[in-house]
Amino acid sequence: MVLAKGERDAGTILLVTMCRSEGATLFEKMPQLDGTRPFIAVKSEDSENKREFSDYLLRRAKQDPDIWILEVDVDDPAQFVALLPR
Repeated sequence: MVLAKGERDAGTILLVTMCRSEGATLFEKMPQLDGTRPFIAVKSEDSENKREFSDYLLRRAKQDPDIWILEVDVDDPAQFVALLPR
């Protein structure tokens, strides 16, 4: 699901992963010294304060109108992210 649609060619990409609508983790494409841009986990949802995670996403979207926020609900989020291109 697309939560925020940004600039087609220049927007930052954030990926929210979860399994059966639980345990959301936020990944962001981060540049590395070798020139790759893998998705790195930058934030995890606190099960006792889920609103804080949602608020964080809203703040990021307000700070950067070019941002893309994508959400996927998959059986194995870690494996899904590992298969994404760098």
